Amino acid sequence: MSRPYSGKRIYQERRSSRTGSGSGQTLGRVMFFPLQILYLELVLHIYMGNYLGYLPIYLVFSLAGGLFVAAFTLPFSRLANCIITKVLAFLFSLIYVVEIIAKKILTTYYGFSAVKMAAGNRLIDYADVIVSTLVRSIPIILLLFLPAILIIAFGGRLLGFGRFDIRFSGVVLAGAVIFHLLGLGVVHLPWKGDLTPKQLYRMDTNMDDQVEQLGMLTSLRLDVKHLFFPADNTLDADFSGLGDLGGSSSSEEGGSSQNLEDPEPVIDTSPNVMDVDLSQIAETATNQDIQWLANYFNSVTPTRKNEYTGMFEGYNVIFLTLEGFSGYAIDPELTPTLYKLTHEGFVFNNFYTALHFTSTSGGECQNLLGLYPKNGNPATLPRTGDLGTNLYFSLAQQLGREGYLVQGYHPNSNMYNREKSHPNLGYDWRQFGMGFDNLELSESGKLLWPQRDKYMIQASIDNYLNSEAPFHVYYLTISGHMPYSNNRVANQYRDLVDPLPYSDTTKNYVATVIEVDRALEYLVQRLEEAGKLDSTLIVAAPDHIPYFDVATLEELAGESFGSSEDLEYLKEGNINFDVYRNSLILWSASMEEPVEVDKVCCQVDILPTVSNLLGLEYDSRMLDGSDILSDNEGLVVFSSKCWRSDRGFYDRYTSTFTPAAGVSMTAEEQEDYVSAMKKLVQYKLDSTALVIENDFYGYVFGNG
Repeated sequence: MSRPYSGKRIYQERRSSRTGSGSGQTLGRVMFFPLQILYLELVLHIYMGNYLGYLPIYLVFSLAGGLFVAAFTLPFSRLANCIITKVLAFLFSLIYVVEIIAKKILTTYYGFSAVKMAAGNRLIDYADVIVSTLVRSIPIILLLFLPAILIIAFGGRLLGFGRFDIRFSGVVLAGAVIFHLLGLGVVHLPWKGDLTPKQLYRMDTNMDDQVEQLGMLTSLRLDVKHLFFPADNTLDADFSGLGDLGGSSSSEEGGSSQNLEDPEPVIDTSPNVMDVDLSQIAETATNQDIQWLANYFNSVTPTRKNEYTGMFEGYNVIFLTLEGFSGYAIDPELTPTLYKLTHEGFVFNNFYTALHFTSTSGGECQNLLGLYPKNGNPATLPRTGDLGTNLYFSLAQQLGREGYLVQGYHPNSNMYNREKSHPNLGYDWRQFGMGFDNLELSESGKLLWPQRDKYMIQASIDNYLNSEAPFHVYYLTISGHMPYSNNRVANQYRDLVDPLPYSDTTKNYVATVIEVDRALEYLVQRLEEAGKLDSTLIVAAPDHIPYFDVATLEELAGESFGSSEDLEYLKEGNINFDVYRNSLILWSASMEEPVEVDKVCCQVDILPTVSNLLGLEYDSRMLDGSDILSDNEGLVVFSSKCWRSDRGFYDRYTSTFTPAAGVSMTAEEQEDYVSAMKKLVQYKLDSTALVIENDFYGYVFGNG
């Protein structure tokens, strides 16, 4: 007859008097990982300035996760238990260190689902930033590694690492299950806010909020889970009230407008839509996501054609995405071409470049697709390359269908899967190692860093300038890439920036903007010499602001925006959103006078605005952005789900709406407006992944 299980070790060491034994050691073996994980969570949350009101959630999940891990450090030999414990303790600390460093440099945490994208990127481009960030982060790195250091140094003396009966591991696992179930119960409590723990627990987006509310360990666990079992991103289908948002101020149903007393040219004000029966698609599609998208787009108020429709029809189009650019650096003397292009074409006084997921790639997604990027992995634009998604409304595809010569250039090696995504956009894509090798190289043949934007133009312009067909060319610049040090770009303009009353970092940043100016100056000069300047539309927009150096933006703007740390961590509840104000270039030499636009607008609005100016047929309902020059209401959505419209600003963190100057609403009107707008914002942010993953445009327009 076997003895009842007592939870003791299979054997007792005679050396127990030297190594320690008994209930204290047993408790230490069981509780080390729960306490380490809870410690790491608390250090991360305090260091990142996160709200600590969600502590009960990650407290319970830390206990559950820690007990689960501890169970696998008990039933083996002393040596095996020792090695497993120390390796896992080191790895847990390392994970939290890596996540904090990633957040500092790239503005986002990185789940395991991002490993493929990260592996395909050139981390050497961030080498200086990584080194400087690691040096500045030594104190927090040491704090995070403290439990691992202690267990590696003193674990044998304190814990012994002796073998326990495997049934004891089963008891510990049972404890993990109990605490996990308790954690689920806490998650489902009636927490307040626009994003609650219950909502976040089922999402594969909004990792920043997941980390703050659920904890890093749970966020990473959910990320791994969603690799094998995709998240259920089913959205509610309540589209009531959306048709009243952003609508035309005119009560006409379309057609044309004309003043009968003073006849003027007839202006077509019909909706910018295509001959697509979205209702029929919703009824016949068997895919629920396709049905939802069709119903959603069918509920959106389209923009109308206007006096600017077709203004640049048939023009050449050159589109530049400017790396790390801020309009606060534009100066009439230092950057005369930038000043000319931002003040003598369309002048957008309320243009924003909000930071979204994956910074540069997220900025390109907005600029080129007119869609907000998914706030999580897989990143939207790289994903389109992997899937071969039909991007029917990209400027490259629209103009390609019109017979344009379409090319794209980037003076760097492959990053963010551009070798697949940008040809899929419709470009004859050329980057270093992929048809664009006549760049600035070292004696050993390596690409110099950073490449000069002017040289990029010089090395490529003859490929299209003399084309008989109209051309559309896309440039992704790089000279404005952080860090803003004494690099080869900044040193060219040392005589211009040294006299400025700024810090060295700001002087170096201004030098990179001067490089952009000189690139545009050369571009304009060559277009003029070729007799094509008057028939070319130049569009230029940032990918994002220089978020790594808020102090630089404050020096240039002369106002306070908040700390660099808050912006690096995308803690938008602590920043002045004017930090995102920027300049959009939309200019042609054929314009006789500037056109000022006060409407709130942002990057997703560029594609529909340019499409309308070129007189292209597109469907304004199927994009997140809208034609800035239409009479629809302006809107910019920030990563945090705060938003600004022509009628006011909504702060998600305080759940308050502040009407814009001159806007008056009754309490009931404001409540209805905010409720409907919050729904629209949610749909705009969440619909992108459905469009890409289900190839919605391909379904509607075919893939021929």
